[in-house]
Amino acid sequence: MLNIFTLANGRLVQEEIEALEELSQFQPIWVDLESPTVEEKRWIKQYYGLSIPEDAMDEDIEESARFYEEDNGELHIRSDFLIDEEENARSVRVAFILNQHNAELRSRGVLFSIHDQDIPVFRLLRMRARRAPGLIEDAKEVLLKLFDADAEYSADTLENIYDELEVAGKKVLEGNVSDELAGEVLGAIARQEDLNGRIRRNVMDTRRAVSFMMRSKMLNAEQFEEARQILRDIESLDNHTAFLFDKINFLMDATVGFININQNKTIKIFSVASVALLPPTLIASVYGMNFRVMPEIDWAYGYAYAIALMVASALVPMWYFRRRGWLK
Repeated sequence: MLNIFTLANGRLVQEEIEALEELSQFQPIWVDLESPTVEEKRWIKQYYGLSIPEDAMDEDIEESARFYEEDNGELHIRSDFLIDEEENARSVRVAFILNQHNAELRSRGVLFSIHDQDIPVFRLLRMRARRAPGLIEDAKEVLLKLFDADAEYSADTLENIYDELEVAGKKVLEGNVSDELAGEVLGAIARQEDLNGRIRRNVMDTRRAVSFMMRSKMLNAEQFEEARQILRDIESLDNHTAFLFDKINFLMDATVGFININQNKTIKIFSVASVALLPPTLIASVYGMNFRVMPEIDWAYGYAYAIALMVASALVPMWYFRRRGWLK
């Protein structure tokens, strides 16, 4: 899918391109390619003179090759964006190519973005830019606003993690945690821990991208200050992720502690039962020797007496354990 974005009365206007001839009708500041076809890449090459690298969205690209500037002035940035979907949180790699001074381009300053999936941050920026005139002025502003929206999206996701952990914490701290409930809580905590880790990695990646833009001296004074504000926001997110890791570890330890308590209760039952059955076992073994002097051989009620004695020998330890509170 090939979408281009132009400025009209200070607002970002989206146009979906379905033919090469349509590109000549617009002067975009942002060209977005979502799962681009070979034909759409050919259109970009033919009209804008830009060759999209084959490894643009590769996940295994070297970290040192994710931020660089070409001799012709093209800035290449590969950054990860978070997608927080229930049961399927993940990061999506996006390749940005910012061309500021290329005579082959029909307009001055165009941002190209290439990705495989629709990204919530992109939708958020498009919605804001349509409603707020003057929010975006050029291609560099688009890139900065995307990183700003990414930091805000991460912050919203962290708030959701707080809410989920609060629900899990109430279940754990109420006590009487069964094994089934403990398993459910552990699953929820594990999902939030994974999501928190992804957020931490995502904001680290965003910090690197914004720092690269600042070092490249491509930003004007106002944009440079905006980039610094984004970095400050990211710094505050780091503190929240660190706190959430501590909270997750506490809830994990508390849940595992209740599991151990439940297991100890089970082991205690077997321990009490084994101790209580020792006297009956001893009596049964003695009476089973069948010596001539044993009363059951000449006494009609010998076996009934032995059974009663075994029952009594089992009840006495149980009464003692109950009195001591060991059966609670």
